[in-house]
Amino acid sequence: MSALLLVCVGVLCGCGAWLILDRHLSRVVIGIGLLGHGVNVALMVAGGPGGDPAFVGGDADRFSDPLPQAMALTAIVITFGVIAFLLALAYRSWVVTGRDEVEDDIEDRRLAAAAHDPIEDPTPEPVVEAFPEADETGPTDRSRGRR
Repeated sequence: MSALLLVCVGVLCGCGAWLILDRHLSRVVIGIGLLGHGVNVALMVAGGPGGDPAFVGGDADRFSDPLPQAMALTAIVITFGVIAFLLALAYRSWVVTGRDEVEDDIEDRRLAAAAHDPIEDPTPEPVVEAFPEADETGPTDRSRGRR
């Protein structure tokens, strides 16, 4: 039974990761949901076989471990919050652009092209002197701004 659940975890996490890499926001949201479900099933499999509830009493060796259940509940809440945030972002993107696809940023393309193939300028930059020397009229009085 646990081998079947582990295959289920692998399929859910694999499909979720594949959908997250897509450019459509609706597929990213579905991918996050699948990945969250895969992690929850993995946490339940990691908890081992079920046992007696601890509040009933009885043999302490037969109690179920509450930690995987608490971690799964926490993961459910976090996944719900992330999906709600992503749905808000997808809705805003749909309202602004009218599309579900995330576009490349033109500035990112320009910076990536410049980092990959820098263009070297053959002309050197002009040298600017901080205090130019006095011309033929004589020395300058720099403290008062006059000659």
